[in-house]
Amino acid sequence: MQCRIGCGACCIAPSISSSMPLHPFGKPAGVRCLHLDEDNKCAIFLKPERPKVCASFKAMLDVCGENQAQALAILTEWENLTSA
Repeated sequence: MQCRIGCGACCIAPSISSSMPLHPFGKPAGVRCLHLDEDNKCAIFLKPERPKVCASFKAMLDVCGENQAQALAILTEWENLTSA
């Protein structure tokens, strides 16, 4: 599956514990990453400062659903299940 350009769900729903530019203490779950532009595209997508967790994320139907709303719901549920 190809990543849906402009979705951004993987940059909103999950927490990111690693430091990165604009998020020196990581990013909390449910908070829009400051690297997402107005079109929900990652400004550091191909840059070395992109966190490893982001670079290793692979778009898949069971994670991303059929649209952004489904992706946000799935990723939020996974975040809730793994944050305890």
